[in-house]
Amino acid sequence: MIAVYPGSFDPITYGHIDIIERSSKKFEKIIVSVLKNPAKNPMFSVNERVKFIEEATKHLDNVIVDSFSGLLIDYVKQNNISIIVKGLRSTTDFEYELQMALTNKCLDQNIETVFLMTSSNYIYLSSSLVKDVVKFNGDVSKFVPPVVREAVIRKIKGV
Repeated sequence: MIAVYPGSFDPITYGHIDIIERSSKKFEKIIVSVLKNPAKNPMFSVNERVKFIEEATKHLDNVIVDSFSGLLIDYVKQNNISIIVKGLRSTTDFEYELQMALTNKCLDQNIETVFLMTSSNYIYLSSSLVKDVVKFNGDVSKFVPPVVREAVIRKIKGV
């Protein structure tokens, strides 16, 4: 079975990687797909985010990295994917993701959404938090891979 783990991943964190690694053990193939969202102003380009994810998941043979724009349900259908994987940190995440899952189910009854709870050691972690910590000269080495850490510092600090 093929599953997709969609997101903005701006930037990818160890919390995201945890979901990817756990998903890779449950599904034949995982496509991690970066959303091109024109409504957002991301720190990193889609290509940069794809490269970060490729680097972070190179040890996983059944993970493919891609990108998409538009409706997730269209991407899923075009790529013959039957499962959407979503990571949850809190009840707030659950409420939003449940609404999205039910909408996707309404648009296509054949698509299922699987929710994975974030591991407890990453439950607080978000891409926004990483950027904020760097802005105030904090160490994010426990939150993101080294290549991402350096890129965030360069973007924020201009170093």
